Amino acid sequence: MKPKQIGLAYDSIIHLWQREDFNRNNGIEAHKKALSFVKHKGAALDIGCGCTGRFIDLLQGEGFLMTGLDVSSEMLALAKQRHPDVAFIHADICEYTLENKYDLITAWDSIWHIPLRHQKAVLTKIIDSLNDGGVFIFSFGGTTEEGEHEDDFMGPTVYYSSLGTSGFLSLFIELGCHIRHLEFDQYPELHTYLIVEK
Repeated sequence: MKPKQIGLAYDSIIHLWQREDFNRNNGIEAHKKALSFVKHKGAALDIGCGCTGRFIDLLQGEGFLMTGLDVSSEMLALAKQRHPDVAFIHADICEYTLENKYDLITAWDSIWHIPLRHQKAVLTKIIDSLNDGGVFIFSFGGTTEEGEHEDDFMGPTVYYSSLGTSGFLSLFIELGCHIRHLEFDQYPELHTYLIVEK
């Protein structure tokens, strides 16, 4: 499943993020943990920013100049309504060239939708786009081995992939990053997040 198909799938379920019972605290504590490692609060990028704007709100409140990127046009339309002052990019992160440098990049519940064969290249591109000392936080499926699967839990069929916990750690060590925090934050579910510093 290509990222553009993921975007179309998310276009059809934006109502899930507009419900009154949507947990706007999801991922906030993890991002506060990431902020504890940040040395400079300049530019920040939210990859797979979606429509809620909760991370944009948090990071703007900390003084960051925000940019959001998403493959779903419907998600971005809502995001622009909520944050008309923020620059948004409608793009597939696998194909898009990140031309700017950032002090913080977040990819919460988004990178796991890109094809397994693109994981290493995309993550390398993200690290290359950080300033020295920049911080990257992202969530992933904390599986033992790398793998990929599809499910229709949210409605439409959606694709997921993971390098596996050890695979992600090995890649970031190879890229010269410092591992700052790893947490299975919804254990026993495999939802996991990692904070690395360039």
